[in-house]
Amino acid sequence: MTTESTFLAAADATLAAIGAAIDHALEDADADLDWNLVDGILEIACEDGSKVIVNRHAPNREIWVAARRGGFHFRGDGGRWRDARGGGELGATLSAILREQAGLAVAFGDLAAPGTSG
Repeated sequence: MTTESTFLAAADATLAAIGAAIDHALEDADADLDWNLVDGILEIACEDGSKVIVNRHAPNREIWVAARRGGFHFRGDGGRWRDARGGGELGATLSAILREQAGLAVAFGDLAAPGTSG
């Protein structure tokens, strides 16, 4: 990623897209969860009291996810957010986490990231 401002714009757009996808999924679901997005931190509160946190981490130019199944760091790689360890995509990972932790099926679509790190 070239600049911090490019990263922040992409990360903020991604966080907003995640919230919108959750809202869309909740329209046809029985799952009960709430989410809020404040200053680059998306907090998803599940019905069982657990939380999923998705936040931007500007110093590393990453999006971090904390959930019951563990912590994940996603970097921009070829226009996609990819897990720094396993290479999985942010949308697929978050979809699996929310299905397991909240009982909600969410289709995230294209969660675009800026370029490649370098």
